[in-house]
Amino acid sequence: MSVDDKVTPLRPKRPCPECGKPSAREHYPFCSVRCKDIDLNRWLKGAYVIPGRDGEEDEDDSPTPGPTPKDEG
Repeated sequence: MSVDDKVTPLRPKRPCPECGKPSAREHYPFCSVRCKDIDLNRWLKGAYVIPGRDGEEDEDDSPTPGPTPKDEG
């Protein structure tokens, strides 16, 4: 039995969510930089969307009234 056999991994081994290959420790949960970048690109393009609750208004998208200019006269 080697020393490595006694070490318990911190995370369970999982397949890469992009291609299904075994994940690599340095790119977890992905297998490579390529798969990691593919996933990041999908987030940046908006392909992944976290749904909001029905009937919920998004306050961040509504324009906020700024200070109104005073009439000079």
